Parts: sequence; structure tokens; C-alpha cells
Amino acid sequence: MRTFRIAPSILSADFARLGQEVSDVIAAGADIIHFDVMDNHYVPNLTMGPMFCEAIRPHSSAPIDVHLMVKPVDALAAAFAKAGADIITFHPEGSEHIDRTLGLIKDAGCKAGLVFNPATPLSYLDHVMDKLDMILIMSVNPGFGGQSFIPHALEKIKLARRRIDEYTAKHGGEIWLEVDGGVKVDNIAQVAAAGADTFVAGSAIYGQKDYKAVIDAMRAELARVQA
Repeated sequence: MRTFRIAPSILSADFARLGQEVSDVIAAGADIIHFDVMDNHYVPNLTMGPMFCEAIRPHSSAPIDVHLMVKPVDALAAAFAKAGADIITFHPEGSEHIDRTLGLIKDAGCKAGLVFNPATPLSYLDHVMDKLDMILIMSVNPGFGGQSFIPHALEKIKLARRRIDEYTAKHGGEIWLEVDGGVKVDNIAQVAAAGADTFVAGSAIYGQKDYKAVIDAMRAELARVQA
């Protein structure tokens, strides 16, 4: 039975009270804090740098999952590792040498992962599965919060799940399968049924008054998949 993890994205939080927003969502039942980094270069938006990660680290008893939507990757990956990240994922298009970047992240003491945009092929996985702790499937095009889930992402999630299961059956270990973009109470069970185990939700959680009620509703939907 898969372990399911809910990862609220602080991109949708109130930045004026970010530390409290992190504490509140963990108290409401979040498993992971998802931290979206955009550089206004690889994606058309500009968000948070390593200082934000360092600032929220004391407020988070949960792992901090840093998603780098940046190009180039290596220097920022090192900076976020130093700032307290636990997991660092990046897009293959953002690195000149994917294997090396994964190695740098792991050498810095963090878990490492690759992120796949809707049109990015999973063939990038062919030679780096041994270095991965996470695969992140984007179910929207990166750059902005609040977008709608792209339905054909479900097929990509199924393909990624198959790759993970085949690899871990042969070699052991654990690779999480995370999905980011338009995940909400109404579709989280469908996303889980396709093979995901870790669910990023931004506005679906932070856009509501009662974080615990939303997270509880998501867990109730996930329980249906495990039943």
C-alpha cells in the first residue's frame, strides 16, 4: 500500500505572514512544504530565493521540497541545500548535465528529483534512475499558480509509475511520484489512482479559510483509492 503525502505550495500562501502560514498548514495535517522557485527566465514569473527558505526553515517541522523552475540550476541548488531544503527537484531543460546536477544535490545532503513539463518526454529518466528520490509530473505548464489540471497528465503519471515500479522491483529503493498543478479535492483520487503518491496543492488549500478541512477532505478521497 502506497503512503500518500500532501504538499501545500506556499506560492499560494499569504507572503506577509509566511512563517505563520507554514506553521498553520503543518498543524492542519500537511506532510511536506512545497517551495516553488521561479526565475523569470526559464518560466515567466519571479518568486522566492534561498533567503525565503532559510527564513521558513525554523517554522517547518515538515520536509521542505524545493522545486527549481530556473536555468541554470547548479548554483541555486547548492544555495537552497545550504538554506535548509530537504528535497530539490529541477527540470532537465534547466541543466546542461543532468547526472552531474543530481549528484551535486545528493552530495549536499538533499534528496534529488527531476520535473517533467506536460510536453517533456520521460526518456530523460533512462540513465539517471539510480540518482532519483522523486519524479515530479507537472499537470500544468509551470510559471503560475491557480491553473487547471491538464487531463492528459494522467497518462504520463501512469507511465512514470510503471517506470518507478519496474526499477524499484529490480534494484530496490524508493522513488516518490509527485504531481503538481490543479490538484484539488475533486480530482486527487483520480491522480492517486493513476499512480501518484505525493500531491502538491496551492490555491486548493491556501485559497480556503479552513486548511484542515481541505486536507482532511483530500485524505478522505485518498482513502477511497487505498480501500
